[in-house]
Amino acid sequence: MYKNRTILGLVTARGGSKGIPKKNVKLLGGRPLISWTIDAALKSKYVDRLVLSSDDSEIIAVAERSGCEVPFIRPAELAQDDTGHMEVIFHALKSIGETYDYLLLLQPTSPFRKAEDIDGIIESCIDQGGKMMVSVARLKKHPAFMYELDGPYLKSFFPTKDQLRRQDMPEAFEYNGALYFSSIDFLKKAGSYNVPEAMAYEMFGPSNLDIDDNTDWLYAECLVNQMI
Repeated sequence: MYKNRTILGLVTARGGSKGIPKKNVKLLGGRPLISWTIDAALKSKYVDRLVLSSDDSEIIAVAERSGCEVPFIRPAELAQDDTGHMEVIFHALKSIGETYDYLLLLQPTSPFRKAEDIDGIIESCIDQGGKMMVSVARLKKHPAFMYELDGPYLKSFFPTKDQLRRQDMPEAFEYNGALYFSSIDFLKKAGSYNVPEAMAYEMFGPSNLDIDDNTDWLYAECLVNQMI
C-alpha cells in the first residue's frame, strides 16, 4: 500500500514459448527466469499482494516455490499466441476475489528490474496524480534515422531532403516491457496501456533488458556473469 492505495502485483507467464522453449522456467544465473521477477516484487515496499496468471503446471510450481501466490489457473483459451494482455489481466482481476486500487503488471522477460524500480513507478504515478504509468527506455537512435525497404531501396519512415543530425533530434523513448502501473478503474475503461494518459517512467542500464530471443538470453547471461 502507498498513500492508502492498495496495489496488486500480477505476473503473467504462459507455457508454450516458441522462441526460447520453457523460457519462463529456464535457469538464468542458477535461478528460473520467472523467479527474478517474483523476487523483485516481493522486496517491494508497496505491493500488497503478488499473484501469478499461468496455464502451465511447471511455471505454477516454480512460482509457488519462489513465494508467489497462484489463486487460479489461466484457462487454455487465454494462453494462445494471439491472446491479448488485456484479456489475461481482466480474467485475473475477476478471479482473485478481492478489489484493489492499482495494478502492477510484471512480465518475467525483464529479469533485471529491481524493487527500487517497482517502488519508484508506484511513487511517481501516485504522487503526480497519474492514472497510468509505464516504464520506458531512451532510444540510442532516433526513429528519424530508420528505414524500410521499398524493393531493394531504402525508404525513410520520415522523408526529408536534408540529412538530419543526431544532435538536432529530440529524445525518443520506447516501452521497455518491465513495468505497467495503472489505476484499475482507469485500466478497465481504457482497455490499453497505449493511451494518451500514460505517463513515462524512465529506466536505465540492464533494467531495460527484455528477453525476446536467444541473442537477448545470451546477453542476459553475460550480465549475470558480471554480477557474480
